[in-house]
Amino acid sequence: MATTAETNLNSADLRKRVERFHSVRENILEQVRHVIVGQDEVLDQILTALFVGGHCLITGLPGTAKTLMVRTIAQTLGLVFKRIQFTPDLMPSDITGTDIIEEDPTTGHRRWTFVHGPIFANILLADEVNRTPPKTQSALLEAMQELSCTVRGNNYILPSPFFVLATQNPIELEGTYPLPEAQLDRFLFNILLDYLSAADEIKVVDLTTTTHVPQVAAVTSAPEILDFQRLVRMVPVAESLASYVVNLVRATRQNSGIAPDFIKKYVNYGASVRAAQYIVLAAKARALAHHRYHVAYEDVTSLAIPVLRHRILLNFHAESDRIDSDEILRRLLSAVPPPSGA
Repeated sequence: MATTAETNLNSADLRKRVERFHSVRENILEQVRHVIVGQDEVLDQILTALFVGGHCLITGLPGTAKTLMVRTIAQTLGLVFKRIQFTPDLMPSDITGTDIIEEDPTTGHRRWTFVHGPIFANILLADEVNRTPPKTQSALLEAMQELSCTVRGNNYILPSPFFVLATQNPIELEGTYPLPEAQLDRFLFNILLDYLSAADEIKVVDLTTTTHVPQVAAVTSAPEILDFQRLVRMVPVAESLASYVVNLVRATRQNSGIAPDFIKKYVNYGASVRAAQYIVLAAKARALAHHRYHVAYEDVTSLAIPVLRHRILLNFHAESDRIDSDEILRRLLSAVPPPSGA
């Protein structure tokens, strides 16, 4: 559903921007492939989030190249990359920055000077974000939603684009602080990063145990990425498909009147309206990446699970029956009737 202002754009200019989008995306993947082996679906989802302007939560086991993947993508994008290792003693000022008192050596006058923290970057890797207390986790909330941070009453605008990739380890639960639902809802995707296949692991060993150091070149820039984000939002979506997305999200809420019985049995709280917004935006980016200029039913269904898996809160019945959120969502996709003509 594009606006009149969007559809009146010069068609030649629009075609040129779309061609550049496809060229840059292919070049990014080509450059990343010099360093990263496999993980095609993960890379697709990270790029989708980038072109939407959303943030990603990556849940993966140790040694699955989470940090290397994010750093490599940042290099190909020509963006400023910062990494924060979250620990139990990390303070909010360690993320946002802080004011210090500086003395002018010529006049002797003292003044407050703001020292920028690592959050002032284009791509921020929040490594093991669930290892730090909620007080420090909340320092990311304003940044992720408002693209700014507040220190001692002063508001500071973050660089644009601003993209948070947070990681968490699913197997070590001692000494961790689960992310609150309000912060989880800020992430576009919860991406599951699994082990590689045997063939891909052999490629990794061959690639990383020699003297060869792969070089990665920047293929785009921050202003161009911002233009791609505007371009993605111009992709039209049919009203019937938008209604399907809304019904899908509403069906995750047990008191919505359209929730299936298994939702009522296993789900305590469903997804917010932000989930519907993110599904549509992610589907637009996927459609454009697949050389289509309208959102299709497959774009929605292929991205619904990573958008919704961290937004539904399961109860003890699901835990006792050993049913996870992905299984619930697969059942939901089968239960909600598709739009006509899909």
